[in-house]
Amino acid sequence: MKHVKAVIFDWAGTVVDYGSRAPMGAFVETFDEFGVPISIDEARGPMGMAKRPHIAALMALPRVAKAWEARYGHVPDDADIDAVYDVFVPKNVAVAAQYSNVIPGVAAVTAALRADGVRIGSTTGYTREIIDQIVPGAAAQGFQADSIVCTGDTPEGRPSPYMIYRTLPQLGVWLARDAIKVDDTEVGIEEGLNGGTWAVGVAVSGNAFGMTEEQVHALPLDEYTRRREAAVERLRAAGAHYVIDSVADLLPVVSEIESRLARGERP
Repeated sequence: MKHVKAVIFDWAGTVVDYGSRAPMGAFVETFDEFGVPISIDEARGPMGMAKRPHIAALMALPRVAKAWEARYGHVPDDADIDAVYDVFVPKNVAVAAQYSNVIPGVAAVTAALRADGVRIGSTTGYTREIIDQIVPGAAAQGFQADSIVCTGDTPEGRPSPYMIYRTLPQLGVWLARDAIKVDDTEVGIEEGLNGGTWAVGVAVSGNAFGMTEEQVHALPLDEYTRRREAAVERLRAAGAHYVIDSVADLLPVVSEIESRLARGERP
């Protein structure tokens, strides 16, 4: 590769944890402890954000805010958000390593990119203490990033581009247009666009489906097609330049972006 210098991956749902399932149980269990139950679908809504803003977004949902007020006599405030976050993080840390399985195709694709001189970056809505539980298992299965930027490393998380701006110099890349952001959430796509990179959405292995690989393969064809079309539309609406099913499908997209850059095109 002469023009594509780096690919920056999200973690859960993109390179590990098919279906992006690790945080969901922790969110549901945490809100249950506070007597304000939430559904898995509600928990998935703000996926990709830093975890405290994610919790704030959940508590701002009209149904959740009303239930919180009914139980505690006031709408959720910053102290409540902090209290929920403090309970959530240890739960997420405790289960993170169980969800470090690398998604099929990721190890081969990243090895091929490295062989072409492309650097491998990553940004994540996880905190450093959570990602530290995931990295060893992922490395043992063939995925390693040259740079890992976490929530808490920058003034703001997604959709701000700060994590992109931090990982690019760590990768030795100074033109954002020479980098590709790969993510399974809308807010992660926005992060890439705001940072000036190309953006590739991951439709099937991540948050939009929220299923294990086995569950995805077991879907009737019409149901799979409906879910896939909805996921693709969500990511395209967020601004993704390309949408693929999983990282296993990434290399042809990288080649096309390489050709577009060679022609002088920009994200």
